[in-house]
Amino acid sequence: MEIKEEGASEEGQHFLPTPQANDTGDFQLTSIQKSPSEPQLEFILACKDLVAPVRDRKLNTLVQISVIHPTEQGLTRYSSTEIVEGTRDPQFLTGVTFPSEYPIYEETKIKLTVYDVKDKSHDTVRTSVQPDHKDPLPEIGRSFLGYASFKVGELLRSKERLLALRLRTSDGGKVVGTIEVSVVKMGEIEDGEADHITTDVQGQKCALVCECTAPESGSRKDNLPFLNAVLKNPVCKLYRFPTSDNKWMRVREQMSESALSFHVPKELISLHIKEDLCRNQELKELGELSPHWDNLRKNVLTHCDQMVNMYQDILTELSKETGSSFKSSSSKGEKTLEFVPVNLHLQRMHVHSPQLKDALYDVITVGAPAAHFQGFKNGGLRKLLHRFETERRNTGYQFIYYSPENTAKAKEVLSNINQLQPLIATHADLLLDSASQRSPDSLKNSLKMLSEKTELFVHAFKDQLVRSALLALYTARPGGVLTKPPSPKNSVEESCPQGPSSPMRRQDSIPHHSDYDEEEWDRVWANVGKSLNCIIAMVDKLIENDGGSEDSGGSKNGEKDPSVVDSIVTHPGEDWYEQLYPLILTLKDCMEEVVSRAKQSLTFVLLQELAYSLPQCLMLTLRRDVVFSQALAGLVCGFIIKLHTSLHDPGFLQQLHTVGLVAQYEGLLSTYSEYGRRPRTGEPCPSAQGAWSSGSSVKRKDGKSNSIASSITEIM
Repeated sequence: MEIKEEGASEEGQHFLPTPQANDTGDFQLTSIQKSPSEPQLEFILACKDLVAPVRDRKLNTLVQISVIHPTEQGLTRYSSTEIVEGTRDPQFLTGVTFPSEYPIYEETKIKLTVYDVKDKSHDTVRTSVQPDHKDPLPEIGRSFLGYASFKVGELLRSKERLLALRLRTSDGGKVVGTIEVSVVKMGEIEDGEADHITTDVQGQKCALVCECTAPESGSRKDNLPFLNAVLKNPVCKLYRFPTSDNKWMRVREQMSESALSFHVPKELISLHIKEDLCRNQELKELGELSPHWDNLRKNVLTHCDQMVNMYQDILTELSKETGSSFKSSSSKGEKTLEFVPVNLHLQRMHVHSPQLKDALYDVITVGAPAAHFQGFKNGGLRKLLHRFETERRNTGYQFIYYSPENTAKAKEVLSNINQLQPLIATHADLLLDSASQRSPDSLKNSLKMLSEKTELFVHAFKDQLVRSALLALYTARPGGVLTKPPSPKNSVEESCPQGPSSPMRRQDSIPHHSDYDEEEWDRVWANVGKSLNCIIAMVDKLIENDGGSEDSGGSKNGEKDPSVVDSIVTHPGEDWYEQLYPLILTLKDCMEEVVSRAKQSLTFVLLQELAYSLPQCLMLTLRRDVVFSQALAGLVCGFIIKLHTSLHDPGFLQQLHTVGLVAQYEGLLSTYSEYGRRPRTGEPCPSAQGAWSSGSSVKRKDGKSNSIASSITEIM
């Protein structure tokens, strides 16, 4: 027996219009009791003793399934099986499934029409929601054999949930065979299967189940709202395949689109808008600049405002999308949808095999991230970034040039400042709360956390880039004189002898300015550490006077600055809070001054990067934002599905806690030219998103791991 899938597979599952589905009139309909996560009805078909219209003809059989709603007299074509060739007793591998949303009741009537397909190249059984009050006329390439019908309630109440129906001709007279309808219940062991489970098979069962097991019914029910919030518009199909021991392995395939296709891009665009508005405000707060730099700042702000407006327009258009969450390939060139991933969907395979526990296999499919609307005439993101950096390095600027590494470092320092400053303020307030409670243990713990965060804050400004940027900003003020272009030193340059410098490399040392006090920054920066030492000494004194014998958690190895200790005077009668409050206030004031100066200087570094790379820099930023948005949406969708299926797996949760998120991308192809060679992964992608990828990695084919932000890339 040869089995062949139908040539033009345009079968789908078409629900009745809502008014028909809900308009029950005076009928009292009986619903099918099922779990909301399971299809309402699934059955498989098989025919026996079919009579061929012509003697000795080998039948190529196909069954078309139609539905008659109880409140309607019209016939609605629903789906069809595959074509089974060369037998009069076909067993169809494609089943019929009615998902939970479909309006089906026990009174619903189902009609099964059997055809003999003669010319498969012309055969196309199209589904339709148009009412059909009589049997369709024979189409080109197939002939009608017979039909049978039954009510859903009859099938559910039948013995062993199996109906054997006689197939009759269109006039209802001649019997041309039998068709069997059998209800499928996934997850149940058939009668007699348990008796055949041997020790070897049981061992095989454990090995397979460890790879991928279905969630328990209880946890599946508890997490159903969580999963339904991600997956939309499921389309289910049922298949069965014979096994080597003459049993049937059943597979339920569910294809679902994801609401995250639009949700993640919208959230990401909102974040970009917020960050860009903050950056623009910081540029405005740089203060008074020389006419040259002020004109450059105005030009940068104009372009940045245009970018913000464009992102806001895209976000507005995406918010108007209220229909399907699926972006098809035909829409990949639409401007308003360029942040949305292409073809993002979940294929879930629920497999039930005799003698083995059910298993779930989830595959997330998404189109290769690419800025299709931008086009690929000049290459993709990788090639454009490489060309952009090469041209910028080979261009002799009239003023200051900072390398991409320096601008990336400036962004990193700014990110650390924005994270650490509120944390330090919070721990300082917690220290005051502990002091007001007069609890030595709580005071020690709060001081320890405050000390750790403050030390990280102080070390963040040790980089030579901050000192260089402060001087560069000073020379850009009105009246500032720049004798030669400054470039930040690094440890390598300081330790290596300096040879003849090339004007193209811009590796000259920091210029000296007679009016600039280079030690002022050191004093401001050191005041933060001194303020912390005063707080540590005060806490030690307070605990000592209170009778505590142990050193505070903030001091290391019992070492304290003698001058600081001697200057601390405690008043035992006073409240701890009142004695610590002035020191905490001083620490916050010192931090505020450091942050203000550092932010302005590093913002000036970013201003220089933008000023000499417009408009190409912003266009590349847009392109990589588009690519990253598409890749992130697919990654988040996959992670949510994996989290749902493994939420009760201690091994997975432990891996997630210790290792982090591990993702693997397969099958990426070039969007423009060079299709023949396999693309390389792990190349440049949005470095601006590096903070997001902390603790996450992508596993490559060569066994190495890269951060997600540097691995998700648009191919050339």
